[in-house]
Amino acid sequence: MTKQFHDNTLSADALDQLFREARSYNDWLDNPVSTEQIDAIYDLMKMGPTSANMQPARIVWVQSDEAKAKLVDCVSDGNKDKVKAAPVTAIIAHDIDFHEELPWLFPHTDAKSWFEGDEEGRKEGAFRNSSLQGAYLMLAARAVGLDCGPMSGFDAGAVESAFLSDDPRHKVNFICSIGYGDPESIFDRSPRPDFETFNRIV
Repeated sequence: MTKQFHDNTLSADALDQLFREARSYNDWLDNPVSTEQIDAIYDLMKMGPTSANMQPARIVWVQSDEAKAKLVDCVSDGNKDKVKAAPVTAIIAHDIDFHEELPWLFPHTDAKSWFEGDEEGRKEGAFRNSSLQGAYLMLAARAVGLDCGPMSGFDAGAVESAFLSDDPRHKVNFICSIGYGDPESIFDRSPRPDFETFNRIV
């Protein structure tokens, strides 16, 4: 029997919201982000594929004034106002010992044993897959109607001391402010290359 092919392409409006019209914002409107919206973002991002279903991302959602002030002290001067104004900023970190959770996350086989005794391999896997999860987080935020402002200008040691000191095996990857972006804070979109510029099909 021939299997039926279903065209599940998203609508043009959905693609615009996720990709074509979405921007990285530098300032934020004074509209709050609710706990329900944060939950909705996580419930979507956790469904994104990772290697062996590892879930190395550990996220701290910085929302209170006290926590924002701590984070502001950790970021570069150009990012301080962005963190101050954002309703919430997610610290996307990763757990080097993610493999301890694999017996229940990937119960099909003994995946934990693949990573035991190989800390360098775990660091590589944790960083790569938490980067994927951070990208899923941004798409999830856009999918629920919010905007994003990812940042890498911060002192990693300071962030880890201020927010991740409970477990020194948790290392920050990047941070991302989330909210309702102020359209006046963005500039014209930078160029995007055509397919032929950086791609080849072999």
